[in-house]
Amino acid sequence: MSTRTLPLLFLNLGGEMLYILDQRLRAQSIPGEKARKVMNDIITTMFNKKFMEELFKPQELYSKKALRTVYDRLAHASIMRLNQASMDKLYDLMTMAFKYQVLLCPRPKDILLVTFNHLDAIKDFIQDSPSILNQVDETFRQLIETYGSLSDGEFQLIRQTLLIFFQDMHIRVSIFLKDKVQNSNGRFVLPTSGPVPWGAEVPGLIRHFNSKGDEIKRTEFVPGGNYVLPFREGSFDLYGDRVIKLGTNMYSLSRPVETHMSGTAKNMACRIKENAAPNPLAKEELNFLARLMGGLEIKKPLGTEAGFRLNLFTTDEEEEHAALTRPEELSYQVVSIQADQDQERNEELSRIMDEFEVAEQPRQSTSKGADLLAMMDEL
Repeated sequence: MSTRTLPLLFLNLGGEMLYILDQRLRAQSIPGEKARKVMNDIITTMFNKKFMEELFKPQELYSKKALRTVYDRLAHASIMRLNQASMDKLYDLMTMAFKYQVLLCPRPKDILLVTFNHLDAIKDFIQDSPSILNQVDETFRQLIETYGSLSDGEFQLIRQTLLIFFQDMHIRVSIFLKDKVQNSNGRFVLPTSGPVPWGAEVPGLIRHFNSKGDEIKRTEFVPGGNYVLPFREGSFDLYGDRVIKLGTNMYSLSRPVETHMSGTAKNMACRIKENAAPNPLAKEELNFLARLMGGLEIKKPLGTEAGFRLNLFTTDEEEEHAALTRPEELSYQVVSIQADQDQERNEELSRIMDEFEVAEQPRQSTSKGADLLAMMDEL
């Protein structure tokens, strides 16, 4: 397991979250000024300096629920609110999109280019906000400094760590199903043709060498796909052409996005229920949350700002149905941490979470969208 994986996981998932929220804000015709404020508030919180300092410290990945807690708080860093079902769907879309990108990376090091694509797009969202742009650029520099000198073997370990994190997640996504890159069981279809990794050769030639290292024979064969050489390597600089398209916004064309629970995922839920033993890493996970979220400063909205609810489903009825049919074992609403004996740490985390509470907005009885949801109240 690589201890350098968390920043890449967080930033790429965060980038996918912003793509989805931007698409839904436009789909629900949220006024431009209010939508920009939502995006600016979330990005400001996401790239908070103290939070990034904690994020970039070498550390192992923890459970999906622990990370989901951070994204819950991040998604609600503005006047926008999400119901439980919409938050579940948002997280499903985020994770499946990045999983697909990791699987498709021609070489492990290209995961960094995927991250740069996400950050390039985030900068487009905030191009009129110089102070926030500076925050993102600083994270860019941290990425270059941290990962620029890593070996291919270290990037391979990062890729393996990410794939282990995603290995049991097989949520079907409508975009992937329609594009025939995902099967009905939620598993991805990987291409057998296309560009080879930068620095590699097109398959089709076997070279034979003698004991002195001299080439003595060549044998050609027909490969099982149509391969081409990449025209150049993607740029790992602050600005530049990343070449690969993985990590760019697949929601730029308005298409309805749905998620479905595959049979494999349902079986996984059953296994989780059967193996509901106390987590031996519970105390470490609690410490991780306290440290990470201790650097996450949430800007409270002013009392005059009207909150609104964002729905990731087409209708409220679909959202309610999704909430009722989703297996409880796959709901990330509550972080289950078995650390009852560490009362001091429990109190510390509770104090931190209390500081993150966003001021409740005035309820409007005439609009369901004005209801505010405190998603972390039960922590």
